[in-house]
Amino acid sequence: MNSANILLITADDLEGTTPGAFGGPAGVTPALDRLAAEGTVFHRAHVAVAVCQPSRSAIMTGQWPHRNGAEGFQPIRDDVPLLTNLLARAGYAVGILGKVNHLQPVDRFGWDTIVDMRDLGLGRDPARYAEEAAAFFVRAADRPWFLMVNAHDPHRPFHGSADVERRFGAASAGIPEPSRVFDADDAEPPGYLPDLPTVRDEYAQYLSSARRCDDVVAAVLDRLDAAGLAESTLVVFLSDNGMAFPFSKANCYLQSTQTPLIVRWPGEVAAGGQETGSFVSMLDLFPTFCEVAGVQVGETDGESLVPLLRGEAVPAREYAVTVFHETAMKRRYEMRCVQDDRFGYIWNGWADGSTTYQAENMSGLSWPAMQEAAATDRAVSARVEFYQHRAVEELYDLIADPNSLTNLAGEPQHGMRLDAMRAVLRDWMIRTADPQLERYGALVEGPRR
Repeated sequence: MNSANILLITADDLEGTTPGAFGGPAGVTPALDRLAAEGTVFHRAHVAVAVCQPSRSAIMTGQWPHRNGAEGFQPIRDDVPLLTNLLARAGYAVGILGKVNHLQPVDRFGWDTIVDMRDLGLGRDPARYAEEAAAFFVRAADRPWFLMVNAHDPHRPFHGSADVERRFGAASAGIPEPSRVFDADDAEPPGYLPDLPTVRDEYAQYLSSARRCDDVVAAVLDRLDAAGLAESTLVVFLSDNGMAFPFSKANCYLQSTQTPLIVRWPGEVAAGGQETGSFVSMLDLFPTFCEVAGVQVGETDGESLVPLLRGEAVPAREYAVTVFHETAMKRRYEMRCVQDDRFGYIWNGWADGSTTYQAENMSGLSWPAMQEAAATDRAVSARVEFYQHRAVEELYDLIADPNSLTNLAGEPQHGMRLDAMRAVLRDWMIRTADPQLERYGALVEGPRR
């Protein structure tokens, strides 16, 4: 296998089911849907942790946050190998567009090309991404390359929000419109959010920003085609976590960590593939990219996806583990999750009945609207209360209840299932030397002895 070019495109806070290829609303992501038709989509792909910097750090190290040092917005430990360093030693040019400071320390990555958000229309201008990508292709013409293209959409502030000008000031005038703008009539929110008028308004803004992210993807792929590089390039698309709404980003729910993973690899991966049976982690990208580049893989918590991509027989990937540690405001909420083909189990190590959850997904319009509605709507009131305080354990039947609305953890008929998922999580915590293992045993297993 010759070393391929690698184009890694990431979205910022794009829900896993937003793209049309993953069941999302029609007309939001035409470029991603084309890319999906040309490659393979993974319907059970998860990021390691649902907040941007630790999620990206896990991708670029192939290690869990508690092992690479970046549990929140901290730098990766100096002794942890970085993907870019390994690729550079193999002769790759390495570049990054956008989200530069969300991989720390920046100087350790050894980027040959760095273009940050200010030079990319605040990370939201498809034309600027296309120009910088094309320039990188020219500079790297004499060797294989790895380019990480990080769209800043659909991260807040959303298109059409009053927060755009408030946050970016006069520079906001230079941000282009999405190629399609959505309104509330187009925007039925996902079922884990109440269908309130204000929630619809904000979800429409999110969809418009998601469309502009798709515009970035289209612009970069057009330049890849124009450079004659599409056939020699492995293209991978994903999102770093779910959208910045309550019950999504900065949590461990299905919608928090499920990512719309698309892989296009001409000559290696058949077009139109649908991977529905195997759970994959974005920790797997590190050994995957190393194998593609012919690089010796060091210590990693992931497994290469190359055999799976080629349709080879592989050991069963029957579940996903995901974690959460710390919000962008450095508030600690330790969570762990196991999901299999039917159930999702969450342990909330912080849920003591008095600690109140507060995170960036509660800014904007939707959370205040939910709080206001809670005054007169008992169902919304219960939902608001639960979100702020949780339970130590949550268990959901993700087939019957994909939005995780009914916690089954306290129901006797699900006791055997609960114990089985506890055992999976405990084994994982032992294998990865999770610092929360002792606490997990005390809070969960202690009362049952």
